[in-house]
Amino acid sequence: MTAPSFPDLPKCEFAFPGPLRDQLVAAVLSGEKTSTTGLLQDYERDAEPLPVVGDRAVVVDSAERPVAVIEVTEVRLVRLGDVDLDHARDEGEGYDSVAAWRAGHEGFWHGSDYLGWLGDPGFRVDDDTVAVAERFRVVG
Repeated sequence: MTAPSFPDLPKCEFAFPGPLRDQLVAAVLSGEKTSTTGLLQDYERDAEPLPVVGDRAVVVDSAERPVAVIEVTEVRLVRLGDVDLDHARDEGEGYDSVAAWRAGHEGFWHGSDYLGWLGDPGFRVDDDTVAVAERFRVVG
């Protein structure tokens, strides 16, 4: 059986290929994950437009296989220090506090995969780092 193809939709990649991406994709597919957080600087670095409500993208797993189509339902620019508990919980990673969410995300943003991709081994986030907080729903 051939995997479905969505040539007109951009790709949505959660984290980097590997166990974390697999965990996040599973959470999307189960309905546990309905929000995600990126850094504004990443969009600026890649000259990518910010997502807008109604945008659709195809979620891919670690093997680059399309597994779902999501639609953006909300986009907010927010300081990391202002991320709320609802957003943290809706990331589907089992966070029960904003502090736990922050620690998990700092582990990613300060980790070797992200720092290597960024090309700045000294990069660190703080309360004033601007994040792109997205909400989405699975539509296919």
